[in-house]
Amino acid sequence: MSTMNVSFPGGERVDVTVGDFVVHTDQPRPHGDASAPDPFSLFLASLATCAGFYVQAFCRARGLSAREIELSMETIYDEAKHLSEIALTIRLPEGFPDRYVAGVQTAAASCKVKKVLAAPPNVVVRVEPAAPARPLDKSA
Repeated sequence: MSTMNVSFPGGERVDVTVGDFVVHTDQPRPHGDASAPDPFSLFLASLATCAGFYVQAFCRARGLSAREIELSMETIYDEAKHLSEIALTIRLPEGFPDRYVAGVQTAAASCKVKKVLAAPPNVVVRVEPAAPARPLDKSA
C-alpha cells in the first residue's frame, strides 16, 4: 500500500506528494492560473509516459535505441464531450528492425496504466470528520 498526501496551496492549485516528489496541478484559465497541468491531463500523461517506458524497456532489452522513436497520444471525445477513445501512435525510425515492430506494440499495450483502465479498481471515498477538540486540563 502506498499513500499520497494532497495539499491545497491556494487558488485552484492542488498538489500531491508522491514519495519524495511534489506534483503540482492547477486549472486552466479562467478558472485557475494555468501554472501547472490540470489533474486530468496528468492522468492522461501517465498513460502516455507509461507506454513510453515499456517501449523504451523493450528496446533496451534488445540493444536498440529508443531515442528516435516518436510516441504520441490523441484523445477523442464524443458529442457529449466524454472521453471515448485514447489512441497511442508509435512512429518507428527508418531502419528499425521489422522483426521487433509487433513487440514494440505489445510492449506499449502492456503498460500498467492501460491495464488498470481496462480493469478499473474500486475507488472508495471516505470522509473522516475532525476529532472533537479536547478541553484543556486546568489542573496542570
